[in-house]
Amino acid sequence: VQLVESGGGLVQPGGSLRLSCAASGFTFSAYAIKWYRQAPGKERELVAAINSAGDNLNYADSVKGRFTISRDNPKNTVYLQMNSLKLEDTAVYYCNARVRGRGYWGPGTQVTVSS
Repeated sequence: VQLVESGGGLVQPGGSLRLSCAASGFTFSAYAIKWYRQAPGKERELVAAINSAGDNLNYADSVKGRFTISRDNPKNTVYLQMNSLKLEDTAVYYCNARVRGRGYWGPGTQVTVSS
């Protein structure tokens, strides 16, 4: 199982980024995928989740209305569209999959929101 995040970077407050999580090594279309983030000095927190079919979405209260999670099963990829970014969105963003009872993480992608 391999998960690789991309799309992070430096953006001004109010800006947008789209993160991608490319998956391999398992039947991607059969598993839910989650996005987490971890800011310096803070615990890792769940940001968004999507079920295998892509029709059940969940978000942390802090990102509702600003972030959108989606997936493209033929491309084995999950996306996180982030709009109206705030300073407090600065963190390393990770995707996660629980496959056959074991959790897997990507290396993460850094998102920095700064003026």
